[in-house]
Amino acid sequence: VRVVESGGGLVQPGGSLRLSCAASGFTFSSYVMSWYRQAPGKERELVATLSSGGVSTRYADSVKGRFTISRDNAKNTVYLQMNSLKPEDTAVYYCRASYIRTYWGQGTQVTVSS
Repeated sequence: VRVVESGGGLVQPGGSLRLSCAASGFTFSSYVMSWYRQAPGKERELVATLSSGGVSTRYADSVKGRFTISRDNAKNTVYLQMNSLKPEDTAVYYCRASYIRTYWGQGTQVTVSS
């Protein structure tokens, strides 16, 4: 099983980033996919969740209207489009797959700073 995030980096406030999470080794299309983040000194928090069929979504209040989660089941990949980024979005972003079992990626750093 592999869950690998990519797309993080340094961006100025107001900018955009698109994170990707490529998965393999399990039936991706059956799994609920989520993005979490953890800022220094804080607990890991849920950012966005997307149902296996790609229809149902849920977002943290802090990112509603700015972030969009999507998936491509043909590519076994989930995305997080992040717009209007703020310094408080700075964190390590993790991808999680959950259904029969739960799998986590190793995370990708997002830093929002001028």
